[in-house]
Amino acid sequence: MTTASGQLDVDVLELAREQALELGVGLTEAQVRRALELPDDRLPELLALAHQVRERWCGPEVEVEGIVSVKTGGCPEDCHFCSQSGRFPTPVRAAWLDIPGLVEAARQTAATGATEFCIVAAVRGPDTRLLAQVKEGMAAIRAAGIEINIACSLGMLTQDQVDQLAEMGVHRYNHNLETARSHFPRVVTSHTWEERWDTLRMVRDAGMEVCCGGIIGMGETIAQRAEFACQLAELEPDEVPMNFLIPNPGTPYEDYPVVDGKEALRTIAAFRLAMPHTILRFAGGRELTLGDLGAEQGMLGGINAIIVGNYLTNLGRPAEQDLVMLGELKMPIKALSETL
Repeated sequence: MTTASGQLDVDVLELAREQALELGVGLTEAQVRRALELPDDRLPELLALAHQVRERWCGPEVEVEGIVSVKTGGCPEDCHFCSQSGRFPTPVRAAWLDIPGLVEAARQTAATGATEFCIVAAVRGPDTRLLAQVKEGMAAIRAAGIEINIACSLGMLTQDQVDQLAEMGVHRYNHNLETARSHFPRVVTSHTWEERWDTLRMVRDAGMEVCCGGIIGMGETIAQRAEFACQLAELEPDEVPMNFLIPNPGTPYEDYPVVDGKEALRTIAAFRLAMPHTILRFAGGRELTLGDLGAEQGMLGGINAIIVGNYLTNLGRPAEQDLVMLGELKMPIKALSETL
């Protein structure tokens, strides 16, 4: 069989075995799209290959992370998926977490065996007050003897703010591109995709690890999912959080359908084949989209990291359930000494 261009139409999974599994080279955008278009009866084969790629290039360990919101709600941006936007009539109200609360959250996160603790704020970008609170909070966590890497997610940054966070010792900075560049204007209008990209570039140049992913199920096409996977691959992030839309009440997406479980698993596997070496993390919406069994299938389909506990304004599974799951799957938790 040949394509319209006259080239031999080689099976995409055969290509992926040669390219992603044997060579560690991610699939092209066209190849990712073909993987995303595989029928359901080939899903087990796709997941198995993605798991092989993950084990070959990332190893068997799973990186565990907890997140906490230091500033919740009242964000001035209009990200259509977000219940923390001050522009939408959602139930979330603005609130700040004090330093003792931040330290206790870090302590509880470390007790699960997590290596990462991410401090998150619902803002366009950090002001002087927020940066001062993050600095004080990090110092208090260290003073309490809590051994854990500290990450931050504080919105878009200036170069000076990037430098301050690097000086504080922030290990990894999260700023999601959210979706494909071509789809972004339909998701957010108060800032641009390029502004997010610029922040990530500065973070990388400052020596911090880059955490960047997005949300599946915001009306994007299959072609745009493939586009997004390869734009992330171009960025070469250390970590990619895989979120699935939670249709939060009061947001413009409150009536959007939940992503089908098989579609979610197919997307995870395709993203793994696009980024063989990247930490691919289960994040928000996995419980709603996949359920308990789906979580296990995802861990065997390319995922090698997980957020335990709650996701800011949305509930997750208890950390103990995920730790039991990892034990049953015989997947060791990555040690802190390996990530410091």
